[in-house]
Amino acid sequence: MPLSLSSSSLLFPSFTIKAKPHRFTFNIQASSSSSPKQHSLNSKLERKDRVIVIGAGLAGLAAATRLHSQGRPFVLLEASDAVGGRVRTDSVDGFLLDRGFQIFITAYPEAQKLLDYNALNLQKFYSGAKVYYNGQFHTVADPFRHFWDSIKSLANPIGSVLDKLLIGLTRIRVLIKTDEQILTSSEVPVLELLRNIGFSDSIIDSFFRPFFGGIFFDKELETSSRLFDFIFKCLALGDNTIPANGICQIPNQLASKLPSESILLNTRVLSIDFDEQNMPNVRLANGETLKSEIGVILAVEEPEADRLLRQPVKFQRKPARSTVSLYFSADKDEIPVQEPVLFLNGSGKGIVNNMFFATNVAPLYGPLDKALISVSLIGLFEDVMDDNLTAEVIRELSDWFGKSTVGSWRHLRTYRVRFAQPNQSPPTDLMKNPKSEFSLGVYLCGDYMTSATFDGALVSGRKAVDALLRDRAFLNSGV
Repeated sequence: MPLSLSSSSLLFPSFTIKAKPHRFTFNIQASSSSSPKQHSLNSKLERKDRVIVIGAGLAGLAAATRLHSQGRPFVLLEASDAVGGRVRTDSVDGFLLDRGFQIFITAYPEAQKLLDYNALNLQKFYSGAKVYYNGQFHTVADPFRHFWDSIKSLANPIGSVLDKLLIGLTRIRVLIKTDEQILTSSEVPVLELLRNIGFSDSIIDSFFRPFFGGIFFDKELETSSRLFDFIFKCLALGDNTIPANGICQIPNQLASKLPSESILLNTRVLSIDFDEQNMPNVRLANGETLKSEIGVILAVEEPEADRLLRQPVKFQRKPARSTVSLYFSADKDEIPVQEPVLFLNGSGKGIVNNMFFATNVAPLYGPLDKALISVSLIGLFEDVMDDNLTAEVIRELSDWFGKSTVGSWRHLRTYRVRFAQPNQSPPTDLMKNPKSEFSLGVYLCGDYMTSATFDGALVSGRKAVDALLRDRAFLNSGV
């Protein structure tokens, strides 16, 4: 269930990642100009033939990767202390905590081109879910991967036999379409699509609402049917996974293949100004200004892009999708299941949307004798204090698994992610032109430009670079 993937606006302090060390090391700090190393590097940046990429989330890293493959010099500026944007992992008491619930689907087409899956050591979820409904858990299984489980589930109350047949027909419908056909097709809200297909209210409320609502952080299922079809196709073709050493390993892998001297961490951009030729100048928080005669790629969230460009917004933005993730620890031999399965709240009650035992999926997410529990809510719950939110989650999950079991869980941390995803309810344009309307030298990327997925962020970075290089006639044919 992917979060949006450019630079993030999170309601918690910036924590240092202590997960498995990666192959690249950055010692560059945005300190005063009196630092010899910083001064030396900034002297190099006075070259105006470099592309400036702002934001080292997945979109910015994909843009930098594309520039590097084309032999074009660049500098990648990141305001925080590590790459990844929202795709970050913290180490807390020996546990790996991803900043928000994020699942990586192996069938993402752009990701397959850019990432080394073997090196990520991806750990698979069970292809299906357990749905809490009427006080019991019921299995929903992918019949192509767990045939006998799916046969056994035909009689359970999570939808009718017709509903389960319609799921198979929906799978066929999306598989015969190309990704471009899906992302440019006519669209309606997901809820309307499901009803038009013929799904019953029972399976919509008990399965689709918590499952796809959890993917899009949208319990009302107002998101575009284009996103539903794209994700449904990827789920049919691939596995739900997380990297063995934390979701941060995805951006870390991309960054490890780039020249380390081209990545500046702790380097905050205050604004983008324009010279007399309407070319962009990038003003940094330390007072310096970087210039590029080639162009600037802006790989941040849409509201941050508006702020940096200091341009008036012509229309009201749709409210962003938000989420809260809570993490708990427990003794490994005291958790109720050992399966790597996602649990969904199909009851229609309470605030928990989904949860899973992270160490059942990826054992390295916790110490050998401990279990890590990840719980996800939809929305920000700004009017509820963390302690009260934790108590309510414990109370709900005590109904699921028993008070004696859940009562022993220890709360580790709560993450409130205000901008988890852009709101992609209809009407949408998932094939936006990356050229900024405000300047010929600025190109935009981020999941708001394409689909709000890991893959969408990666695609947007490539497209922004290709647009820039075409404009500058730098693109190598056949690459």
